[in-house]
Amino acid sequence: MTLVGWLQIALVFGLVLAAAAPLGAFMAKVHAGERTVLSPVLGPIERRLYSAAGVDPAREQGWLGYTLGMLVFNAAGFALLYAILRLQGVMPFNPQGFGGLAPDLAFNTAVSFVTNTNWQNYAGESTMSHFSQMAGLTVQNFLSAATGMALAVALVRAFSRSGAATVGNVFADITRSTLYVLLPLALVTALIQVALGTPQTLDGSVVATTVEGGQQTLALGPVASQIAIKQLGTNGGGFFNANAAHPFENPNALSNMLTIWQMLVVSTALVFAFGRLVGDKRQGRAVLAAMGILLVTAVGLCYWAESAGTPLLAGAGLDPAGGNMEGKEVRFGIAMSAMFAAVTTGLSDGAVNAMHGSFTPLGGMVPMVLIQLGEILPGGVGSGLYGMLVVAILAVFVAGLMVGRTPEYLGKKIEAKEVKMAMLAILVLPAAILGFSAVSAVIPAGLAGPGNAGPHGLSEILYAYSSAAGNNGSAFGSLSGNTTWYNITLAVAMLLGRFAYIVPMMAIAGSLVVKPRLAASSGTFPTHGPLFVGLLVGIILVLGGLQFFPALALGPIAEHVEMQAGTLF
Repeated sequence: MTLVGWLQIALVFGLVLAAAAPLGAFMAKVHAGERTVLSPVLGPIERRLYSAAGVDPAREQGWLGYTLGMLVFNAAGFALLYAILRLQGVMPFNPQGFGGLAPDLAFNTAVSFVTNTNWQNYAGESTMSHFSQMAGLTVQNFLSAATGMALAVALVRAFSRSGAATVGNVFADITRSTLYVLLPLALVTALIQVALGTPQTLDGSVVATTVEGGQQTLALGPVASQIAIKQLGTNGGGFFNANAAHPFENPNALSNMLTIWQMLVVSTALVFAFGRLVGDKRQGRAVLAAMGILLVTAVGLCYWAESAGTPLLAGAGLDPAGGNMEGKEVRFGIAMSAMFAAVTTGLSDGAVNAMHGSFTPLGGMVPMVLIQLGEILPGGVGSGLYGMLVVAILAVFVAGLMVGRTPEYLGKKIEAKEVKMAMLAILVLPAAILGFSAVSAVIPAGLAGPGNAGPHGLSEILYAYSSAAGNNGSAFGSLSGNTTWYNITLAVAMLLGRFAYIVPMMAIAGSLVVKPRLAASSGTFPTHGPLFVGLLVGIILVLGGLQFFPALALGPIAEHVEMQAGTLF
């Protein structure tokens, strides 16, 4: 590790915090229905969209109506995207002449982008037409992110309102999230990416002459517009198979820093917005502190593991001072590759600028664990915030057990129903990850996927289902996932990780919103100080350890022991 590497990491985090605070204030105004600096321009467009869709934004819904509206909206998005992918061959803007996707691959891909997972069992440049990329994938990049933001805001309203019956209007929340937040940010950052060298064209390819005098066909397309929203919306699906390691998606060190900033800024801003919406900025800062402690620690662990290299590389005569550069881009280096890996999995992004399967065993375990912790550091757009608030409910429940009184959070009493729903939501992830991984590790269809034997092969399977159920999308690259078994089971894991979590979370919102918001008393456990931050961090680590340590011991931990002993497969 080097001072320059740490300064690069600190600079990016600093730029994120500098932008997230004012953006969070803006987002709080947007979702409170207040006038903003963009209202004169976007207000008329917003009203016309409501009129065309027959939506009355002032007509709010209870938790069940809000949830059903969200499910119907996403089901319609899935059906449209599936049709586009299956009928790709007859759609416009297809200069490559690509045909439609196979049913199982189209199903996997449609589920992937609707659930904000963006797992890709295909190579974009050799599979997807420009129309599919723009009208299909990019549209869902906006809508799936806006769905997450809307759900987070609905849960925050449940805490901030007292004795109410509604949590908002799902269609108005999705519209405002898209129109006022995601679209302007995507437009500005896409233009910056074009200036940094990312292509944006409807051409299909260009033929280049190599240094040796040969000819090479380079795929092109509307890349910058998709990359901007894939990162801002923590989607992660790449235009190219190599994702953010591809020089057209991520040309240089500046674009790499911009990409990491894009991944973090909206999710971090939502935490600031949370503090404003509940009327206590300290609550937002406490949640952000817990997120930051764990994320910075994860970046440091990954950076340390990759900088240390491996005994095998040293035995091959390579300078150990260079660390483990396998699977990494020289233009980014170890520090920014490690930061990218931790950030993309601390969020539900899934973009990669290095191959996680080529990391050291412990370095590769870091992004896997971050997904398994629930991707709440700071998590996906919206999903990270509502995931962290569910964990906060468990944290105050534990605190209540210790002091012998009914727990409260943000003035709302946390009772048996909320705790049961929180546990139901949290158990979705280990059930999907460990269940599908266990079956895939023993049946022929599952064992046909890993490209390696031994613990690393198990890690490939475990990472795949962690990524799918966690709605991340990154992978240990040597797993062959484009098979009927993996296309179907990974899609089911994505659906469970997204919607089986959302329903109990929204049930919590419905239970909380009708309760009166109580004033703090001398016996109230404060949830804005260091004690609560430490408790929240501890609950996250204990839950993750209890659920996943045995599986990790058979995968990356066993691989690390074998590597140190010189018996690695």
